Amino acid sequence: MKLLGVTGCPTGIAHTFMAEKALKEAAEKLGCQIKVETNGAIGVENLLTPEDIAWADAIIVACDKNVDLDRFNGKPVLETSVSDGMNKAEELVKACLNRAVPVRKGSRGEIGGQGQGYSGQEKNGSAAHQIYKHLMNGVSHMLPLVVAGGVLTAISFLWGIYSFDPASDQYNEIAALIKSVGGYSMGLMVTVLSAFIAQSIGGRPGLLAGFVGGMIAGSTDAGFLGGIISGFLAGYIALAAVRALRGLPRQLEGLKSIFIVPIITIGGVGILMMLFSQPCAALNHWMMEGLTKIQNTSPVLLGIVIGTMCAFDMGGPVNKAAYVTGTVLLGQGNYYFMAGVSAACITPPLVLAIAATIKKNRFTSEDRTAALVNYVLGSTHITEGAIPFAAKNPLKVIPILMVSSSVSAVATYLMKVQVPAPHGGFLILGLVNKPLVWVACILLGSVIGAILYILVTPPVTEKVVAVEVPETTSSSLLFKVETVSLSLEKTEKEEVFDEMIAMLEKDGVLNDAKAFKAELMKREEVSSTSFETGIAIPHGKSSAVNMPRVAVGLSQKGINYDSASQEPVKAVFMIAVGEGEGETHLKLLSELSQKLMEPAFVKRLNQCGTKEEVVSLLSKE
Repeated sequence: MKLLGVTGCPTGIAHTFMAEKALKEAAEKLGCQIKVETNGAIGVENLLTPEDIAWADAIIVACDKNVDLDRFNGKPVLETSVSDGMNKAEELVKACLNRAVPVRKGSRGEIGGQGQGYSGQEKNGSAAHQIYKHLMNGVSHMLPLVVAGGVLTAISFLWGIYSFDPASDQYNEIAALIKSVGGYSMGLMVTVLSAFIAQSIGGRPGLLAGFVGGMIAGSTDAGFLGGIISGFLAGYIALAAVRALRGLPRQLEGLKSIFIVPIITIGGVGILMMLFSQPCAALNHWMMEGLTKIQNTSPVLLGIVIGTMCAFDMGGPVNKAAYVTGTVLLGQGNYYFMAGVSAACITPPLVLAIAATIKKNRFTSEDRTAALVNYVLGSTHITEGAIPFAAKNPLKVIPILMVSSSVSAVATYLMKVQVPAPHGGFLILGLVNKPLVWVACILLGSVIGAILYILVTPPVTEKVVAVEVPETTSSSLLFKVETVSLSLEKTEKEEVFDEMIAMLEKDGVLNDAKAFKAELMKREEVSSTSFETGIAIPHGKSSAVNMPRVAVGLSQKGINYDSASQEPVKAVFMIAVGEGEGETHLKLLSELSQKLMEPAFVKRLNQCGTKEEVVSLLSKE
């Protein structure tokens, strides 16, 4: 089977590529071909082309951000979260193998053209997951602006905390310039958040209204909360407007897209946000004042909450909630809150790295190498490096990581460390007010976590297991002249099966021909094993098989294999393997199907004039 994959997480740093790797490994294990498009922080890589999409049997979309799904209309599409792409990759691939994937319907006829808009059908998945995807689409576009603006603002402080103020003795023109650029970047935060939430829901009409709603939210102190509200308002108003105007004549399409819809969406969102901006501003101020109060009066409680959230899902929704809150407060000049958030995010990878350094025998050689890489990942604020270890034993590892992150965050808040940049890890130490103290706080939590990990993890004993490969799986015995026919007599599918099964039975491959045929027919009921190239690979795994064998049948007349066949089948490769030889079955299917996709190989096969030549060619390649 030929599969495509699409992966993407809100920040596009780690989950995106971990899901890509998991899908590729699962596909290889199950004998499928796959190409995976990644929607990461630097943009789309390995883009799926129209040729790829036409070639695919099914598509797995494991994303927590919006991607263009309209291009897959008419294809079986399985939509799920990026975490499922990482943790349930085999299940997803098996669903495709079992043809348990719905065909995506819809059209590109909506205003906004091709892209990430509504396509005429509701997206798959729960309402909560769809809301999360819309929100994360806004967050993923907002975060680079916040990170860049925050770092630039922090760099300006190297000349002094008031170096941007012309009335101060610390004033420096370069610092003021850098601070201004950083301020403009940070100032776009709410507007971009709102716009891309709306775009995720309503396409281009939503994007335009979202920009206006976000501008109103940002200029009326409705802030981050107002940006979220305006984004969803703009998206759903745009969606409703486009649906309501579907009945207009096609001659009015241009007028509708540049005049009618923008007036309705921008006007509607703008008026609603002007009415709701003050209540939103009051609620926003109340929330931020509450967080600041907790920070000042209960730093221990705040540190525990932040540490637990950051380590709970390591880059997932709960982690993002704490991180986004920190970036919002950072934009308002609160550098204490982000210090704890960053410390809590840096700690989990360092826990594993330190544990692997102290006690090597708690890790396999492969895991130890991966754990030591976490020194780099943790130091650069990439929490996701701890995910593979947490996934192997979540009930033990995740609580330990939550405790260690909480210790780091609590210590940071107690020591009143300030971090003016929202990302970068130890790369931004020069911008931290107490860099050595901050590092000490993070190492304190990391060392405690490493000791706890060592205490609950038993030593690992790596054994070298010798695997004896049965001689029956050698290619010289998989193909024999006794089970090759250069000219099949029958032209109907079931009759051809009987003719080829008779060859297998006569050569002693089968002990129960009826049982093996029943297994073949059962597989055919799931989906046809024929290809559009005139080749079929029926296959069965059964206790009726004494030894693995591939029977080969060539037809000069052509076989009426099934109604879905584009042309008569000219070559049948019937794979028979025993009940306990699942790996042989999958390997044979994978290698044979891939080889038969090569026109040059099929041409050489057709040129074979004797059974011996067929067996020789198949055995060699």
